[in-house]
Amino acid sequence: CKVHIVPSTTTAEEILSLNPDGIMLSNGPGDPAENVECIEVIKKLLGKKPIFGICLGHQLLALANGGRTEKLKYGHRGANQPVKQLSSGRVYITSQNHGYVVVNETVEKNGGKVSLINANDGTCEGVDYPELNAFSTQFHPEACSGPMDTSFMFDRFTDLMRSEKNAVK
Repeated sequence: CKVHIVPSTTTAEEILSLNPDGIMLSNGPGDPAENVECIEVIKKLLGKKPIFGICLGHQLLALANGGRTEKLKYGHRGANQPVKQLSSGRVYITSQNHGYVVVNETVEKNGGKVSLINANDGTCEGVDYPELNAFSTQFHPEACSGPMDTSFMFDRFTDLMRSEKNAVK
């Protein structure tokens, strides 16, 4: 992939003018609901290009799609957080460092589907947005907690971009 890194102040129009094959929403600190400008930009990007959100990007994608977040009492910290994939029942050991979580019920009422949950507390760890060509994870697949346990998320994103690009031809 050829990667363009843009600051959080970049407009949707500026991002789309780069004609990306996909949009990665990266991780970051703080209360996701305070990122009002970013949420508005993401709303304008929804459905335009494949989107993959990680950690804060996962939360912002949910907020842009009408979901809600809340603060966890203790947060999820460390390189040993178990995450269950609902479609297969498989559990992955993930790396996490966040204090906010996407509220499961608010995702489902807005067209998203919770795909991954924290095996300890049942909180949202991943969402699929089939109608928007988007998905997200609360954990850090780039951190490779186990033997590259969740690196398939990046394969999924590149496959999504490739499919979108081939569909446009």
